[in-house]
Amino acid sequence: MAFTPLHDRVLVRRVESDEKTAGGLIIPDSAKEKPAEGVVVAVGAGAKDDDGDRIAMDVKEGDKILFGKWSGTEVQLDGEDLLIMKESDIMGIIG
Repeated sequence: MAFTPLHDRVLVRRVESDEKTAGGLIIPDSAKEKPAEGVVVAVGAGAKDDDGDRIAMDVKEGDKILFGKWSGTEVQLDGEDLLIMKESDIMGIIG
């Protein structure tokens, strides 16, 4: 895939959640929520500050992240469903 996000945007692949609850109940597809976890596929160069200097990105390719439920814009690249979001929509990196 030849796609590079611009500025402070990040390309994310969702990570599917478990199909069972902790108690062992199976969750049907119709009741599942979209996962709020993902893996960073590509990152932009970073935003610019008022002086024109680049602000370094805090995430990098391969980071597993947690993001808001309604974050990002869904896109389809090479037949794969991905999200493009601003770095500020990311809540944190899962260690």
